Amino acid sequence: MNVLFISIDSLRRDVLGAYPDAPTIFDYEVETPNLDRFAKRALVFDSHYAGSLPCMPTRREWLTGTQEFLWRPWGPIEPFDTTLPLAARSNGTLTQLITDHYHYFQHGSNGYYEDFHGFEFVRGHEYDAYETVPKEPDEWLLSQVVNESPKESDDIALTEFTAGTNPTDLRFMNRAQYVRNAKSFEAEEDFFAPRVFSNTAEWLRENQEWDEWLLYVDSFDVHEPFHNPEPYASMYTDEDPRDPEHTVWPFYGRTDAGQSELTDRELDFVRSQFAGNVTMADRWFGKVLAVMDEENLWEDTMVIVTSDHGFFLGEYGWIGKPGRVPMYNALAHTPLLIWHPDAPRMGERVSALTAAVDLYATILEALDVDDTSRGHSNSLFPLIQGEVSHIRDWALYGYWGSSVNVTDGEYTYLRPCRSDYSTGCYSTTMMNPYGWFTPQRPKEDATSGRFLPYSDAPVWRFEGPSVQRHETPLLFDVQDDPNQSTDLSESARELSRDKRDLLEKALTEIQAPAEQFERLGL
Repeated sequence: MNVLFISIDSLRRDVLGAYPDAPTIFDYEVETPNLDRFAKRALVFDSHYAGSLPCMPTRREWLTGTQEFLWRPWGPIEPFDTTLPLAARSNGTLTQLITDHYHYFQHGSNGYYEDFHGFEFVRGHEYDAYETVPKEPDEWLLSQVVNESPKESDDIALTEFTAGTNPTDLRFMNRAQYVRNAKSFEAEEDFFAPRVFSNTAEWLRENQEWDEWLLYVDSFDVHEPFHNPEPYASMYTDEDPRDPEHTVWPFYGRTDAGQSELTDRELDFVRSQFAGNVTMADRWFGKVLAVMDEENLWEDTMVIVTSDHGFFLGEYGWIGKPGRVPMYNALAHTPLLIWHPDAPRMGERVSALTAAVDLYATILEALDVDDTSRGHSNSLFPLIQGEVSHIRDWALYGYWGSSVNVTDGEYTYLRPCRSDYSTGCYSTTMMNPYGWFTPQRPKEDATSGRFLPYSDAPVWRFEGPSVQRHETPLLFDVQDDPNQSTDLSESARELSRDKRDLLEKALTEIQAPAEQFERLGL
């Protein structure tokens, strides 16, 4: 069996026709005909949740089966991890990565691509350290990605080592980098999703001689900046897409205050550019489906399409993935579509609770790899084959050093942390608890030991501050209240205690560090 695993970063459920009942902030239909066509063929998962957020923590879940956010933040593959490509390689399966996701090649993220037999890196997205000229970038695009001098930040990844808004600031993560990278973009084919999915289609055509393969396609679109060519830039707005007063790269935070403040007009424009980016990605995803059709690859290929997380577009007054917002479902409830040629349930829906980490065991089973640990991952095959009605009682999700959240598929319980309690970080490296994208700094107070329940390897332990997203627990009935507009934590106290108990049970079963219970007041 071949496996085509596709991630579309930041893809919200509400833009897909496969999820017509998903809460939405759009007052128009976002066109995704190709993803919708695939969903009709595939099995649609209705209760799929993220785990460790944001980008690279999710990828460690997918690629190693490790739910990491209770032990560490964004960081590298660990020496004791068995990655999907390594397990597949040892099983005689060809592996390939195609991506424009530059975080794989940035500070803090080593080890993710090295085990693939081949990889293609489409250069230039977001802060990718690619182009250095011109020194003074194009003014209109620069104004749309920088927009004004920062007054504050709700992006926990930024530190004093990251750049301000001067285009010639030589510290890390200068937004002008994107403008230099995109300086020659003219035609639609120059943009990122078109290149990633074109390369995917070409690879599928050219690699049919291999007996079995795993192709992992990681599209950084529809992640910001939402820089689009025509017709997508104007598809969902009457505004001038080149108006320098608009932004295609909003700062994270509140939409009503600070550097992230947006007027209703500005917010509508950001939404329109997000939608345009989705439609562009969908069109080029269609090129992959066309090759699957033309080469008759459906008969021996499992296809998985998912996303790592969502993106706030004004819900609850927030934009982006801010560090101090409760983990609402706009971020945590993610799409999952799976095609398998031998499964009887194709074209149906799955209501059972599933989690991002479960894709690891699922892909290993598809490739008939049976000699490696599944970690925290549960295979979805019993659901795909219609053998069971559920595979897990709970799913945990969150950011390291922040709130810890649990769902049973019917309710979400969001448990705040105490900001005066630090959080332990466990790794074989002295990774940065924050400031992930900058060089590691030595941790002089680190201790070493065999602290992990899922590995006998000694690791460093050091501490970082906790970030409080909300002051009191939040409880939502996501079946009757999918918008999570009514907090039940006070009005349904017995139910709230039950979900608190579920969180304690989940943390106990996963053998979370003792300090997690303390910092969460459990």
